[in-house]
Amino acid sequence: MTVEAPDDTRSRILRAALDLFAEHGYQRTPLRQIAERLRLTKAAILYHFPSKEHLLTALIEPLVSDLEALLDAAEAGPSERARTTVLEGWVDTMLAHRRPLGMLFHDIALVTRGDTYHRLMRIALRANDLIAGVDAGRRERVRAVQAVAMCSDPIVFFADVPDAVLRADMLDGVHRLLGDPVGPGPAGDAGRAGGTGTPGGAGAPASGGGADAPASGGAARGRRRPGRPRAMGPEQVETARRMHAEGSHSADEIAVALGVSRATLYRHLDPAGAE
Repeated sequence: MTVEAPDDTRSRILRAALDLFAEHGYQRTPLRQIAERLRLTKAAILYHFPSKEHLLTALIEPLVSDLEALLDAAEAGPSERARTTVLEGWVDTMLAHRRPLGMLFHDIALVTRGDTYHRLMRIALRANDLIAGVDAGRRERVRAVQAVAMCSDPIVFFADVPDAVLRADMLDGVHRLLGDPVGPGPAGDAGRAGGTGTPGGAGAPASGGGADAPASGGAARGRRRPGRPRAMGPEQVETARRMHAEGSHSADEIAVALGVSRATLYRHLDPAGAE
């Protein structure tokens, strides 16, 4: 006879709750409905989770724990890498928890009554400090807060965009905001303000400097020849190869998503190829 793992019932409840919350919404899913799906009594649900709000908190816990671990790693690593570690790790963590984030978007305020709220606030403050950097001025701190939002909100609003494409778009956008070096812009940038593919283009900040930083320097650095870029950055190459290996996107779709020509894409997928 197979012995049921001690936490198996709890895990089953969480999976069923996630499915039903996604299907009907948190407010319209009573505990009784979760119990019926699992052929349990409501009392059995309450044994593991004293209230429906405890269920919601438990579904968010893996995300919160992963964000705390990310910030611990960034603080323990080289200070010059802290910002990049936080930005890339934040996007990856959000993508890893994409389904519960989308499902809980309209109900996230319900977790602001207990310890989870205070943990989320501490996480946000730590992330802001790491992104802004030591001795940051007001402008750097403001942009750090904006950067965290840029690494979070698109996960919910672009649920139909593949992970690899959304990741590239989000990191491209946040690096432009902070004035970091970036490669060619994502699809659809051509003809739009800030779509030059380099930091400091129209609509992008000249630098991550303080309130007295000059506003004109970025425009000169943002100039480049028109047309699609002939080269891809390391991150774009990695994304392109991952999408190609998954087999879920055509070469044309990958090229459009990364803002490069098909010939440029092929050259990086196959070093022996020529444009």
